[in-house]
Amino acid sequence: MTSIRRRLVAAAAALPLFPGIAFSQSQTPLTPACGRQTAGQTPGPFFKPNSPQRGSLLEKDSPKEEKLIVSGLVLSRDCKPVANAVLDFWHADEFGEYDNKGYRYRGHQHADAQGRYRLETIVPAEYPGRARHIHAKVQAPGRRVLTSQVYFPGEPGNARDSLYRRELEMKMAKPAEGVFDFVVDA
Repeated sequence: MTSIRRRLVAAAAALPLFPGIAFSQSQTPLTPACGRQTAGQTPGPFFKPNSPQRGSLLEKDSPKEEKLIVSGLVLSRDCKPVANAVLDFWHADEFGEYDNKGYRYRGHQHADAQGRYRLETIVPAEYPGRARHIHAKVQAPGRRVLTSQVYFPGEPGNARDSLYRRELEMKMAKPAEGVFDFVVDA
């Protein structure tokens, strides 16, 4: 390769992939480095099939001060958005208890065409032996189901929970807004 050609290739590689978007050292890139599927975890003893389809798990009696928004992307291992992936969420209530009779704080939704999801719920309480967490089953259309759990950063219960994994922590944009991207077999 000629010297001029090498310099042109190097200059082209340095150009931004997204014109008009400048990244600083403090910003998070738009797309995470994928490659590895999100770590799987147990569904625990409280999973119930046939949850209702809904993006908000808030109930009429949900505590107002405990609201939480969790959003993110469903991505393939090569960082492509997974359109119409199914996400099924469930978690404990504000007292650390799961509803095993109905579907309180349970529901499923579909990612949009860009792989985005948004869950509105409450901050679940811890229950004995476990850190604060949200369960999830995520499935790309026609593929295997990923079962995992998403944790809260900085929680005292994380250190004593044998299931806790740091790579499953959501990033907290604000105190009541978490971000977590799922990487699935797509």
